[in-house]
Amino acid sequence: MIPADEALKRLKTGNARFVADLLDLPAMANQSRRADLIKEQTPFAIILGCSDSRVPAEIIFNQGLGDLFVIRVAGNIVAPSLLGSVEFSAVQHGARLVVVLGHTLCGAIQATVSELKQPSANRSPNLQSIVNRIQPSVQTLMEAGLDNDETTLVKLATRANIRSSVAHLKHGSQILENLIANDGLCIVGAEYSLETGEVDFFEEDFDVARPAAIEH
Repeated sequence: MIPADEALKRLKTGNARFVADLLDLPAMANQSRRADLIKEQTPFAIILGCSDSRVPAEIIFNQGLGDLFVIRVAGNIVAPSLLGSVEFSAVQHGARLVVVLGHTLCGAIQATVSELKQPSANRSPNLQSIVNRIQPSVQTLMEAGLDNDETTLVKLATRANIRSSVAHLKHGSQILENLIANDGLCIVGAEYSLETGEVDFFEEDFDVARPAAIEH
């Protein structure tokens, strides 16, 4: 089992390689590694990220087959099935780091802003369920007076939505709460920059769970 702090270092190192255009491509698609993974997998981190095609977790973190347990959904929201997926990997695979990965210029955030400014009667109920989960993060900022500055609103709402998902994972599951308290699980938010390729980890989230990992 790889501790959360070591897993975080691996992700940071991999992202640095990606930004520097120094991807280790053989390691990402090694055929012998594929054979080793047939019977079992031991991913060292769980990534709950956005479905955006520009944010493939394995590539931006320069990781290969079997390294990451990736869950993707528009707006990196937390719904019951997604929470269950995180629980599954944390318990079954022993991954001790969960990263909620949002990104700049997120379409789901922009769609939520548009919906709040001009509600659509024709929106799919399935898409609406995503908007509804993002809405509190956006609405709070709009009520604070940012409704006339959409660029800043989207930027701040993206980070607020990431933090909301982190909080939901930390406090919406007894299984995850127990792993955080007793077995070194850490849940941290992060934002990927489409402009630079860099991932900004919300270090204060990591520090909250770190003592449990050290004691264990």
